[in-house]
Order: sequence, then structure tokens, then C-alpha cells
Amino acid sequence: MEEKFQPSFKLQAFFEINNQKFEEKLLEEAVNVKNKIDEILSIGNINLVNNAHKLVVYILDGKVEELELFAKQEGIAWATHSIDLSFKLEWVQAIRRTIWNLIEQYNDLTDEQVTANFFHLEKEINNQVDAFLNAFFISYSTYKDSLIRAHRKLVENLSVPIIPINNSVCILPVIGSVDTFRTSILEEKVLTEIGVSRIQTLIMDLSGIADMEPQVIDHLTKIIDGTSLMGCNTVITGLRAEVVRKMIHMGRSFDPNTKTLGTLQQALKEYLIS
Repeated sequence: MEEKFQPSFKLQAFFEINNQKFEEKLLEEAVNVKNKIDEILSIGNINLVNNAHKLVVYILDGKVEELELFAKQEGIAWATHSIDLSFKLEWVQAIRRTIWNLIEQYNDLTDEQVTANFFHLEKEINNQVDAFLNAFFISYSTYKDSLIRAHRKLVENLSVPIIPINNSVCILPVIGSVDTFRTSILEEKVLTEIGVSRIQTLIMDLSGIADMEPQVIDHLTKIIDGTSLMGCNTVITGLRAEVVRKMIHMGRSFDPNTKTLGTLQQALKEYLIS
């Protein structure tokens, strides 16, 4: 396909009328991305080709603010859908090369001689492409970090589910592996919830834990001591033999006011009736 050109056209108009040529050359340059275009569209509703045209318009028209806003929006979209950043980098670099390819063709077809202002043009275009990439990656990283923090907070809340039974009694089922990080979350959530909700009795069910490391047991007993200091009675249910054995060898025991029962059902029966 030969480039359409009339001497009166400016550079922006040249790109607009040769948009099909631009797309063809862009797909030529973006070897790995061109096979991912439909997939990225279906995953994140991101139209790479349309967005490439939009980016070129912002660059050639010198729309700095619009370009930065567009980059931020793109960063959020790619972070939201966890799309491989290598595709974005390859795509934008392919856009850069394609822009210069068409500028070369424009120069060959016009008497304006772009080469006379080459260094100024090179600085303007490449700076704006770099500015787009910079704003995109900052936006991507910032939003991705916020997603990770939100996800981590959700996981933390799910890992310490304090379930109210009535106005004064709550259950805390501790399930799965418990390490020092999780006991730190446990400490913060339990003590905060006791203070906020005025919990008088906390039933901590440990039947879902097969074993615990000594430092975790030590931390757990200190948390239970802390609940007592806040005026909350702690009831421990479902302690397994392996955990009790380790506590005996460590010389650790619960606060004298801490009640232990064999099963959660026993505790529910006692405290729901009372």
C-alpha cells in the first residue's frame, strides 16, 4: 500500500490519512504483542490499536496533560487485570519506531524537509513517548501496590474472623497454619476488637490447628494474657494433643482465668444457654 500524500498536508494530517499504513507497520514491529491483541481486549477491554492512534495524536499535537492522564488510565487498567508489562513496553517501543518510520516517509514526500528541524522534532517526540512510559509505570506500580495492600488486608481479616454470637460473646476460629506473622495479626485484631466491641467472652477455637511452633505458642499465650488484662475472659476449645505436649515441655500454661473445653460445641452450649 502506497502512502497517500498531498503537499498541503501537515505531519498530523499525514498520519491521519495514512492510519491504515500506520497500523500495518505497527503490527510488523510488535512481533510478540500482535498475537496478544485479542486476548488483552477480552481480558481488560483494552483496545491496543485504538489506543496507539490516540497516543500518536497526543504526541503529535503536543497534548502533554492529556497524554499524562491517558498514561495513568492505562497504568490502572493494566494493573487491574495483571497484564504482562513486557507487552506494554514492546508495544510502546513499536509505536515509537512506527512514528519515526512514517516521519521518514513524510520527509521523502514533502519539500518541507523535516531534517532541517530533526533535532527539535526528535526531542519533542521521544520525550513525550518517554513521558508516557514513565507516567504509565508509576501509575501501574502505585495502583498495583494499592491492590496488593487491599488484598492483604482482606486476607488478614479473613484469617482472623471474629464472629459475634451475642452482645458480649464472640468466637474466633483459628484455622490452618499459624506463623509469627499471623499471630501478630491475631494480636492486633483481637485486642482492637475487644476494645471496640466490648467483648466480655472470646471463644478461641484451635481445633483447626494440628501443630504450632514454640514461638507461636508463646505469642498465643501472651495474647490470651492480654485479653485478660482488657477484662475479657478467653475460652480455649479444641486444643490438640501435639500442641498441649509442646506447651508442657515449654513450661507454658494459660492464664488461670482462661477456661479450656474439649470442643467448640461444648462452649457454644454453655455460653448460649447462659
